[in-house]
Amino acid sequence: MRVQSLTLAVAGLALLAPGPPPDAASRAPDAPRGPVARQEGSVTAADLLSRVRDCTPVSRGRYRTDADAPATVPVCGTEGAVFWTADMDIDCDGRPGQRCNSTTDPAFSPATAFQQSDGRYLNAESLPFIVVPGVSTLWNHRDHGVRGASVAAVVYGDRVQYAVVGDVGPREIIGEASYAAAEALGIRPDPRAGGVASGVTYIVFKDSRATPIESHTSAVEVGERLARSFVAGAAPAKAGTHG
Repeated sequence: MRVQSLTLAVAGLALLAPGPPPDAASRAPDAPRGPVARQEGSVTAADLLSRVRDCTPVSRGRYRTDADAPATVPVCGTEGAVFWTADMDIDCDGRPGQRCNSTTDPAFSPATAFQQSDGRYLNAESLPFIVVPGVSTLWNHRDHGVRGASVAAVVYGDRVQYAVVGDVGPREIIGEASYAAAEALGIRPDPRAGGVASGVTYIVFKDSRATPIESHTSAVEVGERLARSFVAGAAPAKAGTHG
């Protein structure tokens, strides 16, 4: 990813400094689409977006999408979810693999803020997850039922991808997801030059949980059920599941 995760904050403030921004053209919404882009579940992107058309801010201000960008993105809330629309930067942190390692990503960290049930860090190459901003006076995600393993619906174009909250980023920047999440949405997942500059909506269901965090099957089961309730305007039910 282009901005280092808060997971390494204890190693020095320099790790929170942004790297050089990629060429704007490489992050445009019409960047090359991945071969595995797909729609998950039966709830459509249009249905989800219709429920987040209006924003009631729950953050005390707005976030930047990049370190050098203006602060324009509020976190909004409804009874059952919080959401924001931003860019997507690529988080390649966690267990190293062929596509996510210190060679492919100059800002690579072998750690994520949250761990699997076996104690290992998450695998950004295979697990769709999103990044939430670090706790600050701007917004505390925990106060809104958002924690590690919370389930999100990520919408880009006409595609929906379910994911978990898997990492924590800088306190003033928003809009980041794992290599696997980007690839599944047809977004170029290259940590150096991938992502998109705008048009990604992240909907996190309050008090939800995929069990265990590394089970994408659980994330889809929980996400699909809560998404159906969300678009219907129904009160959210308890959101855990077996996995």
